[in-house]
Amino acid sequence: MGYPDQRFDVNLSILFTELPLLERPAAAAAAGFTAVELWWPWIETPTPPQAELDALKKALDDAGTQLVGLNFYAGQLPGPDRGALSVPGAESDRFRANIEVAADFAASVGCTALNALYGNRVEGADPQVQDALALENLVLAARAADRIGAILLVETLNKPESPLYPLVSAPAAIEVVDKVNAATGLGNAKFLLDLYHLSMNGEDLSQVVKAYAAKTGHVQIADNPGRGAPGTGSLPLERLLDELKDAGYAGWVGLEYKPGDRPSAESFDWLPASARAAG
Repeated sequence: MGYPDQRFDVNLSILFTELPLLERPAAAAAAGFTAVELWWPWIETPTPPQAELDALKKALDDAGTQLVGLNFYAGQLPGPDRGALSVPGAESDRFRANIEVAADFAASVGCTALNALYGNRVEGADPQVQDALALENLVLAARAADRIGAILLVETLNKPESPLYPLVSAPAAIEVVDKVNAATGLGNAKFLLDLYHLSMNGEDLSQVVKAYAAKTGHVQIADNPGRGAPGTGSLPLERLLDELKDAGYAGWVGLEYKPGDRPSAESFDWLPASARAAG
């Protein structure tokens, strides 16, 4: 058990950001990893030129890295936004324009998990209207994911850092997951369980694991406080990942932490080199 018993991937939108996007897959591979994940890389557009999509695919292929998770368009992230799908008007339209683009790209690289960030509450907008719009868009996204044999992920964030995001508890995200699955009948909506965000919300992490491991489609980790690498804070991440495994979770664990003031490649000393390549 322990870290060597997990399947880790590196989030290239928070690690190796000292490098241009197209150089990050090779950097992850040089650090010993064979799997990566990404936030939507084109924060200005849901529909980048095909040449840019092709260049990212080539960078992933050339590095020998498997993309195992991809966000749909989520607005300015990093930045003030936390998704687009519940934001009425232009942002919802951008999310819809992105659905098939993201799904087709995921299919082209064999990625089978697509994360749909819910979006912030908007001043002057009725929360019920936002939630109805969110369900409409999540149903569309779930069907697109199903078309390529992928799952749709719904993520809890943390209230201190994302005060306008409505899904700031595990049960809140699970409720959305259940609503999407009921609406589509596909069963491919899953919970993205981020131990850092849940800990920031003060949740009982062992209880969340026990209650929701069966509905979890992807896991992300960072230590708390600080959102740094495992061992820089006080979260018992190794034990929690063992608990997830014991509860039946056999999926990916995304490394979504900040490397601090050192190069990303130097932030993996907590993980033996022999445990970095995913089998």
